[in-house]
Amino acid sequence: MDDRARFSAMLRRSAALKLRIAEELAEPALAVVGAAEASLRGGGKLMFCGNGGSAADSQHLATEMLIRLRPKVERASLPALALTLDPAALTAGGNDYGFAQVFERPLRGLGRRGDMLFGITTSGRSENVCRALAAAREMGIITVGLLGAEGRPARDFCDHVLLVPDAETARIQECHIALGHAILELLEDRLAARPISGT
Repeated sequence: MDDRARFSAMLRRSAALKLRIAEELAEPALAVVGAAEASLRGGGKLMFCGNGGSAADSQHLATEMLIRLRPKVERASLPALALTLDPAALTAGGNDYGFAQVFERPLRGLGRRGDMLFGITTSGRSENVCRALAAAREMGIITVGLLGAEGRPARDFCDHVLLVPDAETARIQECHIALGHAILELLEDRLAARPISGT
């Protein structure tokens, strides 16, 4: 297969996966929108965690809420953060407690009952994401898994599971950001139509 054919195949596969999850994950995604809205209206915040590309997705999605998602939708800043935090906190956590706790440790300090945590892992096996999800459950924080492959063990700690049915990291990540954007756009529409009191 030449490069042109490979290029076309990659994009077609990505598009086919998105069409599949548009059908299969519509109800679970809408449940996440509803839970996120309830969390924010109840004074909670949205938190995100993941490794590598999923860390970048975590920061991307948190920023969409904290700053702006769509230029034509004017609304208050919404409480959202990525548990990747900053290099000082991340490296201190890794050094002092081990990499497996780099998300759990700040979650325990910043998270509160009624918040929502999005754990993003393309394999479903990232230990630090699984530990954060398990700790969140223990703390009364709503848990959402943006997952891939079989999704385990991460899915076992999630109240809401959005599983991309594929095993290729790049294709899963493309679907995760599409899912994230769709969920946040729907959430933003609801909050713009009926703003949270005091914002």
